[in-house]
Amino acid sequence: MSLRMRVFTLFAVAAAVVITAPWFGVQFMTPFDIIGNYADPMELRIFWQLRVPRVILAWCAGAVFGLCGMVFQALFRNPLAEPSLLGVSSGAAFGAAAAIRMGLGTGLIGSFAIPSGAFAGAALAISIILAFSHNSRSASDATLLLAGVAISSLFSSLIMVFQYTGGAVEAYRLLSWTMGGIRVVGVNEGLRAFPPLVLTLFMSLFFSTELDLITFGDEIAVTRGVELEKTRRLLFAGMSLSVAIVVANCGPIAFIGLIAPHIARRIAGSGHRALAPCTAALGGSALVVCDTAARTLWAPADLPVGIIISFLGAPFFLWLLFGGRNN
Repeated sequence: MSLRMRVFTLFAVAAAVVITAPWFGVQFMTPFDIIGNYADPMELRIFWQLRVPRVILAWCAGAVFGLCGMVFQALFRNPLAEPSLLGVSSGAAFGAAAAIRMGLGTGLIGSFAIPSGAFAGAALAISIILAFSHNSRSASDATLLLAGVAISSLFSSLIMVFQYTGGAVEAYRLLSWTMGGIRVVGVNEGLRAFPPLVLTLFMSLFFSTELDLITFGDEIAVTRGVELEKTRRLLFAGMSLSVAIVVANCGPIAFIGLIAPHIARRIAGSGHRALAPCTAALGGSALVVCDTAARTLWAPADLPVGIIISFLGAPFFLWLLFGGRNN
């Protein structure tokens, strides 16, 4: 199958996922339930105020995680790099959890405090990793990745401190939020991850040539005119901001940034100009499918989608670590 046909098939499947997902739920809906004279007002509200916004937010969030994972893999030249493994998601989750723990998670204040705290936590995680890279010139990319895993564990333990020392209601709220979940009411809430999606996609395409060169090594990138430090700072800042906004809305969701770029490379190749939109389509579609399963298979219970993603992502990570990169 040609490259053009593979990409076309991917986007056709992604479109089909977005179109069909809102019809699934505790009760399967058909067009006759929301169109025409026999439409039920309650089902109309469920479809347009709950299901459609949820699909929109899940698709945008999955696309952002996928694109951020793609960029981090290029910058670290490590196929195992992704926001959760580098500690970025955990840092953002810690910042948001700190805002919630201080009582800033509700009302108008919460709409600013939680994203601000999430961005501060993500920026802190990235800053620590960059400090390792500058202070240990001989450190390998694998060492920096392990440092990210350690940072992620540190932030996760701090979040558990918040859960343990808080009240019962607050602890349950933090626990359910840190599992990762897509819960929205209204189309406006569903579009909250659209700005970071635009940012990550724009930066991925704008710096696609630089990302291609960086994957071949810093020396080659510099000799080809890449302003390495400036490019890295801009990409780290943009990706950290995007991850922070998405984590503030959905909680930390792991492995999408690992799975989507690798599958996309098998479809579109390693050139980032073609790889970026394919990664976004795969990441968004994967999270929509998993979220649809989370609210359908265990209905009427609404299982946090982060549990399903981790259940699928852990075997994929082991396959990639021990055998997938040699195929």
